[in-house]
Amino acid sequence: MELRSGEPSGNVKERGKEKGKRAHRDSSREVLEWRESFDQLLKSKNGVTAFHTFLKTEFSEENLDFWLACEDFKKTRSKTKLASKANRIFEEFVQSEAPREVNIDHETREITRKNLTGATSACFNEAQAKTRTLMEKDSYPRFLKSASYQDMTKQAASRSINKRLHT
Repeated sequence: MELRSGEPSGNVKERGKEKGKRAHRDSSREVLEWRESFDQLLKSKNGVTAFHTFLKTEFSEENLDFWLACEDFKKTRSKTKLASKANRIFEEFVQSEAPREVNIDHETREITRKNLTGATSACFNEAQAKTRTLMEKDSYPRFLKSASYQDMTKQAASRSINKRLHT
C-alpha cells in the first residue's frame, strides 16, 4: 500500500480494511443481483464465471462460450480478423456436427452460414440471440435453484447481516 506523506502507517492499514469490507459488500450485493435478471448475471464477470462453472456440471457450457465468443467477435475492427474469427466461431459452434455445437434450429444455422460470406460484426446476431434465450429460459433458472448458487446467496446474506451487526 502506498503511504501518503506524513500519514501514520496505522491509517494505511485502516484504509485497507475499509477497502476489503467494501469489496465484500459489493460482491455480496452482486451475488444477490444475479437473481434479478439474466442481464445482471451476464454483466458481472463473477456472475459469468459462476454460471460457466454451473454449466460445466451440466455439460452445456458451449452455449455460454458461444455467446461470449460472439460478444468478443463484435469488438473486432479488422476486416481480415473479422472473417477468420467468424469462420472459427462457425466451425466450432454453429455448423452441423461442430465440436461444440450449440442448439439452434436449421433455419438459423443456414442464415448464419450465409452471413459468413460478407462477415460483419452482426453476422452471428440471430444465432447468439437464440442461444441467449435458450440459456435464459432453461439454464439460468436451474442455476438459480442450484446448490452452488444457493450457497453463494447464503454466504452473501450472512456477510450482509454480519456487516450490520458490526457497524
